[in-house]
Amino acid sequence: MEFWWLVAFGEGDRLDQLSEPTYTFVDRQQAVYVPGKNNRCVMKWDRYAKEGIVVAGGQGEGSALAQLANPRGVFVDSLDRLYVADTNNDRVMRWSKGATQGTVIMGGNGVGDNEN
Repeated sequence: MEFWWLVAFGEGDRLDQLSEPTYTFVDRQQAVYVPGKNNRCVMKWDRYAKEGIVVAGGQGEGSALAQLANPRGVFVDSLDRLYVADTNNDRVMRWSKGATQGTVIMGGNGVGDNEN
């Protein structure tokens, strides 16, 4: 089995840095998707890449469709659609490949507390 390593250079918002990364996902091409809490985006690091690319968010913290607030869990489906658990906005978003904004597919209506 072949291994490759993702190397980031300190905490920050440059494309070769990460900021409080959480819950990574590795796709079939061995690209690594990393949500960053502090830079409010999801970055994709292709195999052997020296820097990542922003594939969701990156437009500051907020609730607009191009923004994320504390992205956490990520998943990529077989059609290369990215799903992001956007925890501070209490929603799950779907980003199509190359999209500049996502679509809310669950939540987005505030914190739920209904016991039913």
